[in-house]
Amino acid sequence: MTLTLDNVSKMVGTETHIHPTDMVLEPGTMNVLLGPTLSGKTSLMRLMAGLDQPSTGRILWQGEDVTGMRVQDRKVAMVYQQFINYPSMTVYDNIASPMRLLGLGKAEIDRKVREAADLMQLSPMLDRKPLELSGGQQQRCALARALVKNAGLVLLDEPLANLDYKLREELRAEIPKIFEESGSIFVYATTEPEEALLLGGQCATLWEGRVTQFGQTPSVYRKPADVTTARVFSDPPMNFLQIEKRGDRIEFGDGQSTPAKGLGASLADGAYTAGFRPNHLELEGHEGAMSFETTLTVTEITGSETFIHLDHHGERWVGLIHGVRALTPGQNVTVHLDPAHVYLFDRSGALCQAAPYAEAA
Repeated sequence: MTLTLDNVSKMVGTETHIHPTDMVLEPGTMNVLLGPTLSGKTSLMRLMAGLDQPSTGRILWQGEDVTGMRVQDRKVAMVYQQFINYPSMTVYDNIASPMRLLGLGKAEIDRKVREAADLMQLSPMLDRKPLELSGGQQQRCALARALVKNAGLVLLDEPLANLDYKLREELRAEIPKIFEESGSIFVYATTEPEEALLLGGQCATLWEGRVTQFGQTPSVYRKPADVTTARVFSDPPMNFLQIEKRGDRIEFGDGQSTPAKGLGASLADGAYTAGFRPNHLELEGHEGAMSFETTLTVTEITGSETFIHLDHHGERWVGLIHGVRALTPGQNVTVHLDPAHVYLFDRSGALCQAAPYAEAA
């Protein structure tokens, strides 16, 4: 049940919605599409499903070219962020509907409906109509219907966005197990890097219609291929700083430099871009850390953590600091950075060296 995208692209008028893309999705895999809104996630899923036809390239299912095949003729299940149910049917009948179309027996349908309802915490609501449910319950009904369809390709477009936090966390843990057991190909779109890491599997990062990197999720996170991928796979986005490699040292500005040993030792002299994630900026320094003078612009307290927005000589940085901090916008703030957490990119934006901590992971 392999799905192959062979040089697939999508043009709408003169606008490119999906740039030429090559991708192979294997059976029994979780494949996460990660990118901001309008990065092309839904457009790519619609091409996979057959809802839209590619402008170039082919889509192969088990080696067969299905590029022109209607979505009705493919074994595809889709769940959108905006739940879709049959309002005149009960929850039971909504979940059972795809199996009835497949001609399954009554006993098997009943068993699968109740298993899916139990998983989605819908068992007490099987006799209700969708409009009698909360938004989160309606989305769970749509998820249950997709799970019982026994589709070879299941497309999930931000399916948990409308659920409450507790249920979202529970389903994030359960969904990969369900998918692995089914043997189907699952494609899951999200804007949240944390969700991509929790789901695991493989991850494709998207930016303005381009797949910038595709591989095992932890590997893409630890070793982003370029600045764009690093920006996408970090929330808030990765911070950047222009630096210089000179001889046996790397100069970071503010009079800060570090020996070019583990970091950039093999790089030629010249200009590079340093990247570091918000959670690696610290307010307390330690031996070996570099220090930078910044101006605080905004603070956001999330409860146990504080986001600090900083201005560093025109560079906009964000730090994620543990605890609640009493900081005042406009004040000078010294932040510290361990060189082990620094990525190096060349002038074109390509990764030259992953952060030493990631190489050791």
